[in-house]
Amino acid sequence: MTTFRASLDLAFGADRVRANVPLAPLTTFKVGGPAEWLIETRGADEIVTALRLARREGVRVTVLGGGSNVLVSDAGVRGLVIRPRGGEVRGDGEHHVRADAAVTINGLVRWTINHGCAGLEAWAGTPGTVGGAVFGNAHFGGRLIGEFVTEVRLASRDGATADVPVAAMAFGYDRSRLQDSGEILLSAVFRVTPGDPAALRATARQSLAYRKRTQPLESPSAGCVFRNPEPGRDRMPDGIPWSAGALVDRAGLKGVAIGGARVSPTHGNFIVNEGPATARDIRTLIERCRVAVRERFNVELRDEIVYLGQFDQPDSR
Repeated sequence: MTTFRASLDLAFGADRVRANVPLAPLTTFKVGGPAEWLIETRGADEIVTALRLARREGVRVTVLGGGSNVLVSDAGVRGLVIRPRGGEVRGDGEHHVRADAAVTINGLVRWTINHGCAGLEAWAGTPGTVGGAVFGNAHFGGRLIGEFVTEVRLASRDGATADVPVAAMAFGYDRSRLQDSGEILLSAVFRVTPGDPAALRATARQSLAYRKRTQPLESPSAGCVFRNPEPGRDRMPDGIPWSAGALVDRAGLKGVAIGGARVSPTHGNFIVNEGPATARDIRTLIERCRVAVRERFNVELRDEIVYLGQFDQPDSR
C-alpha cells in the first residue's frame, strides 16, 4: 500500500477510497478507462483535504464532475480523480443564491424555480454540474452562465481557498480563468430576481422542449464538441451561420462514423456513441471534422470538449 493510499484511507476511510475504478459509467459519453485512484467527496472541506494530501505526495489530481463535456482516454487517468458529490443551494442575501460545485445545473434550476427566483430557468436540461458550467462558462440561447455569476469560492491545487469576484474570473466565450489556473470551484453565487414559479416552470419546459427537438438526447454524447466561431476572431464564409455544427454539416460530415462513434444526423456539433465506441474512435472523428472544416472553409474549429488522460496522436482515418 502506498503512503498516498494510506493517507487517503486515514482521511476518508478505506471503504471510500477506490483504486482502478472504471470511469466510462461516470461520463455521458460512456467511454474511457479507469482512474488510478478515485474519491467521491461530500463537500468543500473534503475537496480541500484531498487536494492537500495529493500535493503533499506529489500526486496529480483530476476533477470529474457530472461527466459531461469530457472525453476520458481509453488508458484512463493517472493519479487521483476527485468526484464531488452532493452539495446544496441556499439563499445568499435578497437577490443571490449560492450553489456548491457538485450541484447539478438542473438541481440549481429546480431550486430557483421552487423558491421564486428568476434568471436561471432557461438553463433547464443543461447537463453537468455548477463546477463544470463555471469552468467552461457554459452557453445556451445566446447567454453565458458567467453573466449570472457575481462571486465564486475557489481552491488552489495546494488546498488554499479564496473568494473571487466575477471580474477576476476572466470569463469569455466558453472560457474562464480556471482553464489556465488549475483552480477548482467550490461554490458560486448567482444573481437572481423575484419571479412567479408557474411562469418560471413554463420557461423551463420550453427550454427542455427545444433541446429535445435540436439535440440527440437519446444517445450517449458529451454535448457540443467544438466551440462556435467568434465574430472578431474568426472569418466565416458567406451564407453559413456562426455555428460549428453548421460548418461540420456543410463539410459533409453529418452522419459520418468511425468505429462506434458517429457525427449526429440531428446536430453536426454532437458526436454520439452508438454502443461500441472507444475514446480513440471519438477523438479520431473529432479530428476528421476539424480537418474537413479547415480544408473546406479555412476555419479552425476549437475544442469545447475537455480531454482527460493521455491520448495518442489521432490517426488519419
